[in-house]
Amino acid sequence: MKITFNTTGPCFPNKHYMLPAQERCDDILGLIEQEHYFVIHAARQSGKTTLLLELAQQLNSETDYYTLYCSLETVQGITEAKEGIPAIIKIMKTRIKFHQTLRNYPFAEQVDYADFNVALLETLTYFSEVLDKPLVILFDEVDCLSNGTLISFLRQLRDGYVNRGSIPFVHAIALVGMRNILDYKGKIREERETLGSASPFNIVKASKTLRNFTQDEITKLYAQHTKATAQAFPPAVVQKVYENTQGQPWLVNAIASEIVEQILEFDLSQEIEPAHVDKAVQTLIRRRDTHIDSLMERLTETRVQRIVEPVILGEAEGYDLLDDDYQYVLDLGLLRYTEKKLVPANPIYGEVIIRTLSFRSQMELEEQEGWSQTPSYLSNGQLDMKQLLSDFQQFWRENSEIWVKCYQYQEAAPHLILQAFLQRIVNSGGRITREMASGKRRIDLCVHLKEMRYPIELKLRYGEKSYTEGKKQLADYMDKLNCSEGWLIVFDRRKTISWDKKIFWQTQSIAEKTIHVVGC
Repeated sequence: MKITFNTTGPCFPNKHYMLPAQERCDDILGLIEQEHYFVIHAARQSGKTTLLLELAQQLNSETDYYTLYCSLETVQGITEAKEGIPAIIKIMKTRIKFHQTLRNYPFAEQVDYADFNVALLETLTYFSEVLDKPLVILFDEVDCLSNGTLISFLRQLRDGYVNRGSIPFVHAIALVGMRNILDYKGKIREERETLGSASPFNIVKASKTLRNFTQDEITKLYAQHTKATAQAFPPAVVQKVYENTQGQPWLVNAIASEIVEQILEFDLSQEIEPAHVDKAVQTLIRRRDTHIDSLMERLTETRVQRIVEPVILGEAEGYDLLDDDYQYVLDLGLLRYTEKKLVPANPIYGEVIIRTLSFRSQMELEEQEGWSQTPSYLSNGQLDMKQLLSDFQQFWRENSEIWVKCYQYQEAAPHLILQAFLQRIVNSGGRITREMASGKRRIDLCVHLKEMRYPIELKLRYGEKSYTEGKKQLADYMDKLNCSEGWLIVFDRRKTISWDKKIFWQTQSIAEKTIHVVGC
């Protein structure tokens, strides 16, 4: 069977290029040996299920434990414990039926599902009693549980855990999902569902996460393809993949798959080049596979908007690490905290966030007469920024009041509408790179067209200092890009100021750099 880069579900060594997932999650075996209950949480499609299947196979091949992998995904939406607990037991029964060794032991043969508040506890107690080795259970997709089902599930596990000295019970349990177990409290919607003094959430010894690939690990992963086919991923290619993905496992595999299977069409004689990475990235961004699409659906949630919108604006919010919304967005994998600021988890997600939030504007602009034609400010590979941004100033003056009201992210609407306007350049063969981070008080973006680069900085006006700060920040960004000309766009949201005063164009020379201040 041909080995491939996997983008659909867990990895298997006989089918996919893969690295040992345990190397990205420390000391799991130690927790199991010490009889602990613990959490593993990480973003979607980062390798959690692969890790659990790998761990179950390893433990079952040894002689110390019986290990059961059990996904709770099908219990999602069953909020009442009287239905949810029996569903969990039946899922476990199915998994045991096909387990190589556990199938030989009786499980849940006389369970009373009507007594759902102790049914799971009794089932696991009796099962542990008949086994001749300790039992380890790896529960996957635990965050599919909610409300009464979640509370009863955890309470019964906790009851068995704290009484293991007097009754037989499960040796070690892993609760695995996208979120830390402490954050599951957010899935209890009913105010009447009090947790009481003996919180069911107090059963875990440790909370582990599954980190992304390092650049060296990407090199090792891609080297498996080279070993199998003699087609190499050169260091420059690996570096560009890491820069775009920050090691997110699905993206790392998706880019390689797109290059090998689609761009090069399995022609193993062709060399893989950095330009192929750029092309693959743009394809993933435009195509929005299920992995990306399901993640971006979260942007409509109010709690996600509360954290993401300041990042788009570059605002400094000073989030509390105990803030549930903050942790939720980090757990989703949308953003990451680095160098004392929040940023998109990787440049691909950052680009898709902007395109997703500005998609409606892009569609409406494209429906306007003549919009799809090559714009007049594109000529011989050069971009007439004066005409482009003057066009936007006029568009903003005529349409901003109506268009801003259409946005859920109203504070970020000016930035999003401009970036929808600039999408015309992308559609004409250019591309845009963006730098967003909380606390920067601006967005840095650069329009790339052929060999030319056009640095732009976006800011909201908070006073005259916005212009002074903006010019300094833009000059620093221009230094970084080695550009001598740049554009500072400042949105004035004051309702008491006339449009004649908001709309202006000033050109200044600062430290041998030409900076255009564009008022909107």
